Amino acid sequence: MKFGIGQSVKRTEDIRFVTGQGQYTDDLHFPGEAHAAFARSPHGHARIAAIDTSAAQAAPGVIAVLTWKDVESFGANPMPCMAPLHSRDGSPVKQSPKCLLAKGKVTFTGEAVAMVVAETYAQAVDAAELVAIDYEPLEAAGTLEAAPRGAQIWDSAPGNECFDWAAGEEEKCNAAFAAAAHSVSVEMVQNRVAPTSMETRNAIGHYDREKDFYTLWSGNQGSGGLRERVAKAVLNIPVEKMRVVNKDVGGGFGMKGFMYPEQPLVLIAAKQCGRTVRWSSDRTEAFLTDDHGRDMITKGELALDKDGKILALRVTGTANMGGYLSQFSPFIATLAGGRIFGGVYRVPTVFAHVKGYFSNSGPIDAYRGAGRPEAAYLMERLMDVAARKSGIDRIELRRRNLPAPSELPYKNWFGVSFDSGDYPRMLDMALDRADAKGFAARRKQSQAKGKLRGMGLAYYVEITFAVGNEPARVVFTQNGAVELYVGTQSNGQGHETAFAQLVAEKLGVPFESITVKQGDTDWVNGGGTGGSRSLNMSGGALLGASDEVIRKGKVAAGQVLQAGGAEVAFEVVEGVGKFRVAQTDRAMTVPELAVTLKRDQVPGFENGLDSDATFQGKASTFPNGCHICEVEIDPDTGKTEIVSYRVLDDFGRVINPMLVAGQVHGGVVQGLGQALCENMVYDAESGQALTASFTDYAMPRAEDMPDIAFAYEEIPCKTHEMGAKGCGEAGTVGALPALISAIADALDVDHIDMPATPERVWRAIREKKAA
Repeated sequence: MKFGIGQSVKRTEDIRFVTGQGQYTDDLHFPGEAHAAFARSPHGHARIAAIDTSAAQAAPGVIAVLTWKDVESFGANPMPCMAPLHSRDGSPVKQSPKCLLAKGKVTFTGEAVAMVVAETYAQAVDAAELVAIDYEPLEAAGTLEAAPRGAQIWDSAPGNECFDWAAGEEEKCNAAFAAAAHSVSVEMVQNRVAPTSMETRNAIGHYDREKDFYTLWSGNQGSGGLRERVAKAVLNIPVEKMRVVNKDVGGGFGMKGFMYPEQPLVLIAAKQCGRTVRWSSDRTEAFLTDDHGRDMITKGELALDKDGKILALRVTGTANMGGYLSQFSPFIATLAGGRIFGGVYRVPTVFAHVKGYFSNSGPIDAYRGAGRPEAAYLMERLMDVAARKSGIDRIELRRRNLPAPSELPYKNWFGVSFDSGDYPRMLDMALDRADAKGFAARRKQSQAKGKLRGMGLAYYVEITFAVGNEPARVVFTQNGAVELYVGTQSNGQGHETAFAQLVAEKLGVPFESITVKQGDTDWVNGGGTGGSRSLNMSGGALLGASDEVIRKGKVAAGQVLQAGGAEVAFEVVEGVGKFRVAQTDRAMTVPELAVTLKRDQVPGFENGLDSDATFQGKASTFPNGCHICEVEIDPDTGKTEIVSYRVLDDFGRVINPMLVAGQVHGGVVQGLGQALCENMVYDAESGQALTASFTDYAMPRAEDMPDIAFAYEEIPCKTHEMGAKGCGEAGTVGALPALISAIADALDVDHIDMPATPERVWRAIREKKAA
């Protein structure tokens, strides 16, 4: 089938993007709208002694100036953390009372203190500078390293400790280490990164006083979840009193999956001012106030027997939470990746212990991969070091510890069950594709040019969040076109194309007649996009709704085609779906029947073939694969060039190989960016952000990135109908360990921390020579 499953169909949504027809939140305009800007803290930690808004209120064009008093007068709650995490003693995480506008103190640079609403954006910005805020600077703990011994940020968290989480069997793990023939340890840093989506955050709020109804337009990763948090958790209003609308979204990477203060604030301001109020972040605000990712320090220890079989893994880590808790940050630092500590390898015993700390820096939450890159990086670095210390070839060491297909489903130490895959074969295939046997010759060629060459590899696994309930709807228009309503949200992945392919093949309707509708809580209230869940969840719901279309269609076609009790069958032949009366030539296509039912208002089928379904995801899926990277390093400058990058993935059933390749390429580049150059830096003593612009924050450039050779094997998962495993975050999961493995191999060292900048690499070379 030309546009069916498995075909590399070009993205239908790209036509409007490349012709300027995309519609992002900032493209929307409303009569009489006003503009918002914020007075933000220049301090990492300070007490607010007084706020004087009189000069700002008197400035040209100003409609209103809001502070925490206005927020409390509205009756709004502080923003909650929603991660159901408990410390090892059973106590819940320490909460941080995050007011929408700072009350009493500020805890990170860029925190909003006052909101100015004016006739124009320029007037709002100018007036925000006139808000006189009397700060009393406090000692700050601006980094994770400074947090445990730094100035206390929240009264509820002595020593700035937010949680003390542990999982696994500590005594059993200790016993395994005591009996081990080999044990190795590596301490590694997960550098903080800024999401830097092309479209910055935004929000437009409207309040209908007559209906007592709120409407929020905001680029996000799931309108249903955002409505739940803004309406119920913060504004204390029924969700039925709010609509959230999301148009096109220019990148999310996890960061747009959360609620931010500006979203409820534009609604509060809209009600107070009687005007539609809009706000868009500038790039500096984005660097300061978007939730960042990673920022952990982890010590991993691995115990092996004399034959290189893994006996135990011990993980001890600290995680930065920032100045206050975002919605899921404690979960990201612990369970999100902790459940798969050990990767796909046979690891009988694990003990993990992670402490989270508040610091005077921007909040941390999910960033592409969200805990799984951290877990893969930890295990793969340990495998490389274990190979060096034990004298066992690093490829052979991995082979000895990978479960065979006959061992699946394999349940890991946490109880997570890997249902499908062929890890040994995938490893061998990846090595063959990368011509690993020819690496020694390539290294000699690089040495002849005065370069250091290294090869890195990583076998990763990730766990997706394809669980829970997800609704979808299939609707036929009066002319037989098909509209698919989903509650997930594309922010660059190509959902409109993939979902249309699923339904086109299932129902045999023309691909070009299908339109995907998303991002509006008036349509479908779904779970949004995140954790590589969209294909399995919304795709599963669309297949369920399509099954209902077929069920209804058989009954309806029996009436319309006057089957007289004869069986009506449904079949898709050469891409066309038809209902046919058995042993006759009486038949109708799906669109023909849908149009007839609505046009003629056939009794019992007044809504035609329109159908709803809710998919129930009962198990996670486990994308996995092998990344192999080769680098050349100039020993005089420390500059690293990635000369080869190959990926072999098992994503289960692949709906659109072209879309999948795009997701892998993007994910790999984000991982390589973190490993090579990206680093969001704060001053430890003041909490000042030192890299809050593209001048200081180094993004990966096209000229620095390699050609990424991507291939895939389809080993269907056994827990979801489609057999798909998800692909959106996998590239990032494998890229971090693969690149650092290659650099460490080139330098002949155990480990080098990220980002492996030219300076850091150059110093490692000098230290190696000095030793």
